Amino acid sequence: MTDRAASHIDRVSELFGGTKRKRRVIESPEGVALTVGVATRGERLYAFLIDILLMFVIIFCLYALFIPLFFSRADIPVGMTLILFLVFIVRNLYFLHFELAWQGRTPGKRICGLRVINRYGGELSPSAVIARNLTREVEFFLPVSLFLSLGDHAGAAASLAALGWVLAIAALPLFNRDNLRAGDLIGGTMVISTPRRALSGDLSLTAQDAGREAVHSFTREQLAVYGAFELQVLEELLRSPPNRDSDRVLSGACDKIRLKIGWADEIPPGEVRRFLSDFYAAERDELERGQLFGRIRADKTAAPPTQPRN
Repeated sequence: MTDRAASHIDRVSELFGGTKRKRRVIESPEGVALTVGVATRGERLYAFLIDILLMFVIIFCLYALFIPLFFSRADIPVGMTLILFLVFIVRNLYFLHFELAWQGRTPGKRICGLRVINRYGGELSPSAVIARNLTREVEFFLPVSLFLSLGDHAGAAASLAALGWVLAIAALPLFNRDNLRAGDLIGGTMVISTPRRALSGDLSLTAQDAGREAVHSFTREQLAVYGAFELQVLEELLRSPPNRDSDRVLSGACDKIRLKIGWADEIPPGEVRRFLSDFYAAERDELERGQLFGRIRADKTAAPPTQPRN
């Protein structure tokens, strides 16, 4: 993708997203070069604080549930040990669980419109998610726990050393262009912005609304291959004005989609944009129909929604 094409996508994204942000070109799992917006430090901090707050709510509920039980049995040391163990489990599994189950998102990231991706392209692997989140224990939780537990027993020097470690690690995103923390560097990941915005007028029209019949029709099995995230990517590509660069990108996307959904017929170069527009309209209608029945599919890695029985 040339600088001119990337610049156009930047301007479109800034117009609809409202935030000027750094851009990076990565290769999607389908082999298509995509320009993504890097999450800002403020967005990442805000999402992290939301997750910490939700995690504390879960921990508080654990305390409220177990403390009366153990106090009633007068087995306080055993009870406190179990509670601390459960807190440790929640602390370590909260981010792991959500980023694995929600394809790179936690509740905080979802609220802020952020997502973890493989910064080298390709799928976000479980090993990358595990690596970036186990590092969080050394980055944040362990030093903070040490700082809070030292108190007057180890003196001010040890407390300041633990606090200094937290601040030094927290400052790491300030010194790299993609706002990466230590976990991202180890796991090979980055956090991007995926803002939820309304569709532009021309793309929000289905083929029938635009005054023409759809040339290409798709089965539900073919439409079930992709999810909302991939629809957003296709929307971004279709927004680009016709030129040599955008036509080449659309042609590559068309080939990948045909292969993925099992479309056997060849698409002539002059019909690529129309084929993708028909697929976009059909996919959008299918996803919106599914939402009416509570079947929401975030992206292609999520399990296909179960169709209702007639």
